[in-house]
Amino acid sequence: MDNEPRPAVGVPTREDNSAPPSAPPQDRSTGRPAHTPRGARSGDHPSRPGALPPAPGRLLAVPIRPRRAVDAALARARESLATPLLLGLLLALVSWQVAAAGPLLGLDRWVRRSVAQLRDTLHSGALDWCAHLLSDLGSTVPAIPVLLGAGGLAAWRSRRAGVRRWWLPLLVAPLAALLIPLLVVPAKDYFARPGPLEQPLSPGSWGWYPSGHTTTAGVSYGVGALLVGRTLSAAARRMLHTATVLLGFGVGIGLIWCVYHWFLDVLAGWCLSLLVLWCLTRWLPRAPAPRPPADPGGAGSARN
Repeated sequence: MDNEPRPAVGVPTREDNSAPPSAPPQDRSTGRPAHTPRGARSGDHPSRPGALPPAPGRLLAVPIRPRRAVDAALARARESLATPLLLGLLLALVSWQVAAAGPLLGLDRWVRRSVAQLRDTLHSGALDWCAHLLSDLGSTVPAIPVLLGAGGLAAWRSRRAGVRRWWLPLLVAPLAALLIPLLVVPAKDYFARPGPLEQPLSPGSWGWYPSGHTTTAGVSYGVGALLVGRTLSAAARRMLHTATVLLGFGVGIGLIWCVYHWFLDVLAGWCLSLLVLWCLTRWLPRAPAPRPPADPGGAGSARN
């Protein structure tokens, strides 16, 4: 006990891991003075040089998955009753403005004028050709044949997978095709809106509101994608739905570019299509359950 060394009286002590107060900051690997000011920064302890937490490279502790976030947002929109309510309110507002010739129609004229200026500035024959092609995809042919073919393909794939109600797409596809004129024709006859060229309607002709091509494309391709997508993997289904959304958007843009429809005509067609698709996703079963394979030897059979 008496032989243990004792610190000299009056000599200041310091922690074992503290740097000498007069020594310049050294690089850990070479022993040379550090070229960056990192060594001069104070850490979480006055005598410990280093970076303050959080350490570099650990700012994102939890990985961000935007694909899952988008899927979750779409699932909430599919489940929430606010989705059809907002779509219905938007459709009612636009319809009221069209019927009353309200100030919202100024948006139509502004869009028509802006598109005309852009078209004259670009003067692209290829762009005009693409716009005409997209607008033609909203016609009854090819949209309705694609819808019926998608229903047949979905039924065939569901039957091969052993789904109990494999015949359901064969019923949904023609009903969706019959629903399109029931939604569009009465509205066109009631509103009797002139087209973007503002030519008066001839007796017995329908108006331009809402856009029949937009509604036909949205319902036909959208319902077909929903039916076929139920038989695909999650990744393939996501790609199919994304392509369908882009196609429906492109048809509407093509109609506006070619001066076939007002912007509000196209917007109303999008609202109608989304309402139909929302109702269909709520009515169809979520995940078709495959039929369990039959036991060829019977439930009680045993091996010899």
